[in-house]
Amino acid sequence: MPLAESKLIWMDGELVPWNEAKIHVLTHSLHYGLGVFEGIRAYETKTGPAVFRLTPHMVRLFNRAKIYMLDIPFGLDGPIQANKDVARET
Repeated sequence: MPLAESKLIWMDGELVPWNEAKIHVLTHSLHYGLGVFEGIRAYETKTGPAVFRLTPHMVRLFNRAKIYMLDIPFGLDGPIQANKDVARET
């Protein structure tokens, strides 16, 4: 199933156009599959998109990364705001 292209994507702390989001060919997760993820839903409302239980999802993501000793180079507030920004822009 093809992945739907979005207008912007959050990468390295900023929103960039979809086709400009690149990772290095030697990225560890690409080769060895080590990573963490959290499924987060957003819903359209009368006042715009709403992300369901965003903070608890992000706390779980950070906790999982800690278990795997993965360093997230951002505080919790950065990715929370990024999720809001991406939901608003897409």
